[in-house]
Order: sequence, then C-alpha cells, then structure tokens
Amino acid sequence: MSANIILFHSVLGLREHERHLAGKLGAAGHAVSLPDLYAGVATDDLEQGFAIKARIGWEVICQRARDALASTPGDTVLAGISMGAGVVASVWALRPLTAKVLLLHGLATVPANIRPGLPVQLHVADTDPFFPEPDVRAWQHAAEAAQTDVRIFRYPNSGHYFSDPALPDYNDTAAALLWQRVLAFLD
Repeated sequence: MSANIILFHSVLGLREHERHLAGKLGAAGHAVSLPDLYAGVATDDLEQGFAIKARIGWEVICQRARDALASTPGDTVLAGISMGAGVVASVWALRPLTAKVLLLHGLATVPANIRPGLPVQLHVADTDPFFPEPDVRAWQHAAEAAQTDVRIFRYPNSGHYFSDPALPDYNDTAAALLWQRVLAFLD
C-alpha cells in the first residue's frame, strides 16, 4: 500500500541526501512531499546548520512546516530527520489522522492527543551524543504511556547522521538496515 509522506529535513537544510531519500520512497510507490524549511539554504557543516536555524528562527521553520502540511491529506505520514523530528513534534498534535510517524536521528515530543495504536518508529545511533540512552528510554516510556505502537531501533557503532553518505558519521551497514526497516514500516 502506498503512503503519502512528508519528510522534514535536518538542521543542515534540504540537501541532495533528502532528495535521494524522497526518490527512494517514491520508487517504492509512495508520494513524498519534501518541504524546504530553509528556503534554499543548506550546508554539510553542523555548526553552519545551527547558525542557519538560529538566523531563520524556530517559529518561522515550524510555520513553514504547517504551511507545507496544509495541502497534504490528513493521514499523511509525518517523517523527520534529526531537527526534522523536532519539526514533526511541532505539528504532530495538529494532525490527529496521521497514519504513521517516522523519526530518523531525532526524538519528537509525544503529544497528549495522540491516537492510541498509532504506529511510530524511531531510528537512532546507540551512542548518539544528541540523544543518549536515558533520553531515548524516557521518550519510549512516554510513547508507550500514550499507547502508541512504538518500535525503537538503535544502531551500534554509528554516529548521529549514520544514514547520510555525504557525512563523516555514515555507516553503510546501519544505513542499509535502517532503509530496509523504513520501507517495511511504510508498506
């Protein structure tokens, strides 16, 4: 079954990696929206990415996400990469019919009005400096308390952006496993 998916990019901006992922999802039969929350600015440098985010401002980024969602069906899958998971958190409560939630390299606050049984997947490195094990466990407890159908996948020997071949954290084995699991989740 094909899904409508909106994929929010990381703090690095909309880059070739996200376009490649959208193409991969499209080739699997899914319709993918890929909003550019930075309006054309992107980088491969994490510090520059945080500077861009600060310059644009979180409220503007989240408003751009809401604007992008306005033209999508209510059951669109919400997906986010790293900072994009935070963007998912900013819109999740506004989308009660969301079919699924996919979080890559980042956590999203679980809203109070979540639909019980909502399928949610989280994919993070087991030694991710941004999302250490205690934070992931706390997030899991919140997701389970909200009665989501949550699956968490931790990837050993991987850095934060382990699925992005353009970055130093890339881990080919972990990335292949992540995308195998993601495609199965979306089908």
